[in-house]
Amino acid sequence: MTFDEFLKEEEKKDYYSKLMDKVNDEYKNHICYPEYNNIFNAFKYTNLDDIKVVILGQDPYHEPNQAHGLAFSVLCEKLPPSLKNIYKEMESDLNIKINQDGNLDYLAKQGVLLLNTVLTVREKEANSHKNFGWEIFTDNVIKLINTFDRPIVFILWGNNAQSKIKYLNNPKHLIIASNHPSPLSCYRGFFGSKPFSKTNEFLKENNLSLIKWNK
Repeated sequence: MTFDEFLKEEEKKDYYSKLMDKVNDEYKNHICYPEYNNIFNAFKYTNLDDIKVVILGQDPYHEPNQAHGLAFSVLCEKLPPSLKNIYKEMESDLNIKINQDGNLDYLAKQGVLLLNTVLTVREKEANSHKNFGWEIFTDNVIKLINTFDRPIVFILWGNNAQSKIKYLNNPKHLIIASNHPSPLSCYRGFFGSKPFSKTNEFLKENNLSLIKWNK
């Protein structure tokens, strides 16, 4: 199934029209992120059929010039704290130096779906679009990927992401869950969780090409 096919099915559902009414109203009356045309960027960069890894976070960055539709990724020089911590764990886990330019699209192009549980946010108000209906949408995305009959890694960072575990029951898949990489929780289980090496070990065991975590 393509994402466009999936989206057409979701658009027929009652929750989705209510969700988009709220989203459209927010974008009309407030500054929101990412840019409206980038809301579904995660699916533009990574086709459903190409997914090998799902990295799931909370919601987009809420400061200007950061979020562009790929979870944890930015197009600016000033890196958000969560992304700095991801790079720090990546370097520690893999024992390599990472090119820290902020843009993670190179991962998306390798089959890493960079997804948040909520896809939009009001400026400077973290989690402000919680309970709009995005959670239902991303539940349905995760449920769909769970049905794929091939090995996939799910990396779930934080409580919002881990709320999806109940939909992951495919024995072919690997779940790696830890605290969120934000400064508030990174020292309570994110650092030292080694998600990147664990992912590649799993892919190697299943004769799949490894993710090149560095550019």
